[in-house]
Amino acid sequence: MQVMIRLQRVGKSPNKKFNYRVVAISKSSSRDGRRLEILGHYDPTKQPAVFSIKQDKLDKWLKNGAQMSDTVRSLVIKQKKAK
Repeated sequence: MQVMIRLQRVGKSPNKKFNYRVVAISKSSSRDGRRLEILGHYDPTKQPAVFSIKQDKLDKWLKNGAQMSDTVRSLVIKQKKAK
């Protein structure tokens, strides 16, 4: 089973604002399918956008062969530059 680390959309509101979870999920699952583990969250509706991730869990999944989506990879890189 191939594992991806990607965003999973959560929440609904009348003005269609969404938040996202950073999850480890099977590559064959849909975007909102069953996740293996929640690694963090991303809220683009706030100024500035809020992104947090549990680095130890991310490292564990990457060591086991998981691949990050392009969006998650860019968010992780931005977070590392900000520190």
